[in-house]
Amino acid sequence: MDKISTNIPVNVKTGKMSSGKTTDPEQDKKLKQACADFESILVFQLLKTMRQTIPKNGLLGNSHGKDTYEMMLDQKIADEMTKKGEGLGLQKMLYNQIVKQHLK
Repeated sequence: MDKISTNIPVNVKTGKMSSGKTTDPEQDKKLKQACADFESILVFQLLKTMRQTIPKNGLLGNSHGKDTYEMMLDQKIADEMTKKGEGLGLQKMLYNQIVKQHLK
């Protein structure tokens, strides 16, 4: 947890929160993007793990091209899932928690 708190920008002021946002709009935007990226990485890992449970036998067999395509597909699905609305909701919860803890 100490590593995470050291990555939060120093110029996020310790002042009042206005509707759950930091006082610096640029830092607020960067923090929201970092939370969205984290959610995207988590969704990608979930998709990757789920794909590993599918048996490898099939008509086309297993090839390096297929593995690369499936990895790229999983990345795109994860990115799109997190961009739609509020994503899975993890990015909003993570953002609120970081702001709440940091601005205390």
